[in-house]
Amino acid sequence: MPVQVLILHHDAQQYREPLARGFPGVTFHAVHHGGEAKPVAADLDVIIGLGHHIPHDLIKAATKLKWIQALTTGTETLTAPGVLPPHVLLTSTRGIHGPQMSELAFLNMIALNRDFRKMQRNQAEGKWDGWNQPVLEGKTAVIVGLGVLAEHLAERCKLFGMTTIGVSSGRLEAPHFDEVHHRDKLAQMAGRADFLVLLVPYSKQTHQLVNRAVIAAMKPSAFLINLARGGVLDEAALIESLQAGRIAGAGLDIFSVQPLPADNPLWRMPNVIITPNIGGRSDIFVEQTLTIVEPNLRAFVEGRLKDLRNLVAH
Repeated sequence: MPVQVLILHHDAQQYREPLARGFPGVTFHAVHHGGEAKPVAADLDVIIGLGHHIPHDLIKAATKLKWIQALTTGTETLTAPGVLPPHVLLTSTRGIHGPQMSELAFLNMIALNRDFRKMQRNQAEGKWDGWNQPVLEGKTAVIVGLGVLAEHLAERCKLFGMTTIGVSSGRLEAPHFDEVHHRDKLAQMAGRADFLVLLVPYSKQTHQLVNRAVIAAMKPSAFLINLARGGVLDEAALIESLQAGRIAGAGLDIFSVQPLPADNPLWRMPNVIITPNIGGRSDIFVEQTLTIVEPNLRAFVEGRLKDLRNLVAH
């Protein structure tokens, strides 16, 4: 029986077409929602999909499952206790999201730094009001989390003439960083930041890592940018700090509750930029992820499991 692969994605057909051409001996099932996979679940060898969109009941029904290829960097919904049987391999697309994540970080840094939201309000009112424009050159970006995405962002920060400081639980140095400090120095480093950028994965160890004490250590002129996970930030403490004017503003792409409830005060703050969890998205997302998916599927089909890229322990 040929290898049975489920592609679970809103653009599933865009994955199926190139993969079917490259792997004529593999049977592909393309669906948009987990419920559509029930008729074939028991025969599946492989599931390809966004980590947080793969239903746990689908995994339980896939009794022959051998491998999940997540189309995300984060896999915490799959590595939670009891979700995956020990024999099921898990890989991510870690490393491919650098361009879109870095560009969103810069969208936030430039827009917050120059108060672009005020410019938009002035435009809507037909009001001509100019002021000296702050530049990024000479500013300090403190990046919490020191993975591939952080390296990608730091490299581009250096092109803008910025100082880059990394905060990590393990690494002592990294490319494109002027300094790297252990996580226990987070509050101290937050006090040096013009932009505190969160790119750290979510885990028990990083739950509300950026807490009231860390936010309180930030300068009144500093901005917080969260592109990581909602759980790494104490949102209540951030809201209090913003309401009191203790920091200059925030750019937020991810929240502890999504969609962000309409009554959340963050929506109405003039110094906050909210984006709807688009940090990892791009107009070339399929092509980006296929650079991991195709060689991984080739290795799986050929039995070269040791060659699977971005293997995630669970």
